[in-house]
Amino acid sequence: MNIKELIKNAENKLIDIYSKQDEIEFFNSKKVLNAFKENNVTEDCFNMTTGYGYGDLGRDTIEKIYTTIFKSEDSLVRSQFISGTHALSTALFACLRPGDTMLSITGKPYDTLEEVIGIRDNPSSLKSFDINYKQIDLIDNEFDYNEIKKVLINNKIKLIEIQRSKGYSTRKSITIEKLENVINFIKEIDKDVIVMIDNCYCEFVTTKEPIEVGADLVVGSLIKNLGAGMVSNGAYITGKKALINLCAERLNVAGEGREVGPSLGMNKQFLLGLYMAPSVVCASIKTAILTSYVLEQLDFNVEPKYNEDRADIVQNIIFNDKEKLIKYCESIQASSPIDANVLPIPWDMPGYADQVIMAAGTFTQGSSIELSCDGPIREPYIAYQQGSLTYGYGRLAIMKAIETLLENNNTEE
Repeated sequence: MNIKELIKNAENKLIDIYSKQDEIEFFNSKKVLNAFKENNVTEDCFNMTTGYGYGDLGRDTIEKIYTTIFKSEDSLVRSQFISGTHALSTALFACLRPGDTMLSITGKPYDTLEEVIGIRDNPSSLKSFDINYKQIDLIDNEFDYNEIKKVLINNKIKLIEIQRSKGYSTRKSITIEKLENVINFIKEIDKDVIVMIDNCYCEFVTTKEPIEVGADLVVGSLIKNLGAGMVSNGAYITGKKALINLCAERLNVAGEGREVGPSLGMNKQFLLGLYMAPSVVCASIKTAILTSYVLEQLDFNVEPKYNEDRADIVQNIIFNDKEKLIKYCESIQASSPIDANVLPIPWDMPGYADQVIMAAGTFTQGSSIELSCDGPIREPYIAYQQGSLTYGYGRLAIMKAIETLLENNNTEE
């Protein structure tokens, strides 16, 4: 099979779908540029602070820009966050007190939150502080509205957590339309409940963000979409001002909150990453669409399908075969700019219950806006592919991955 011809034919079929992604990119680029102009970004914003970080112009301006883009009341954007999980943990511990109950309505959260919540035992978990946890699973990729209503009526729920991206599950990711419907439903029953959104992998995939559809708090990582491969660490929390103040005091110290926290030279990275994010997210989505279309043509099971509306940058390939999952991840690693000579193997990653294979030849460790592919070594053996800083690099990697899969099929035959 001529792989170049296969890709070219696919791209001819995808012209209209790619055009739609270009329109989303343009909308979000305009949104970002207007936010930069509105908040008077100058070269002085690149300057760094150390120590306590008092009076950091760049840091404070960046947080105003995020507030403008998300249409929120306030934002916390800091390099002191290690990861998206760290920011989520910070938000949960900031908002919840002993005796409170949090509710997840998208099933079990991502693996790395299990010990934070106390689903898996940990003496530092929310559970160890007598914070209760309830969970409602999705039904056929839809919210279980009847059960949500029942739980809200019969229990005092302090915070509802909604994870938009699928994580290491087989469900679909949550679109902004579904998010808006369920938030409206929740607020009609209890207007005071805090609705917190795990927005990782979802920023700039569409033209709306969760605050615009009623969310109270939104959390995401800067080594994913909004960092655009330019940012080496950090995360953001945006939403209601009172909640952001609680998060700042949880991250830093009570009484000082957002006023402290040096930028340590990260401001330029944060600004440049955000500026490039609409373009990089568009490249990631196009790479995912190409992957979905071509692999489906080759009779692989993919989700989402190439012509489905997308909520995040993640593309699933369901192999139902451990060795095929491993081979696919190996091929993505071989097409990476960093450590292309390294062979990824399943290993016991911190925070995960199962072994995970991770192809991530990235400039920043764990940066999943750069092309990467990973998956837990458990049935049905799904590869979770995400990212690509440019469409060209994504295209090259997919060609290599297809070649590897076809060679493996021929060997089996």
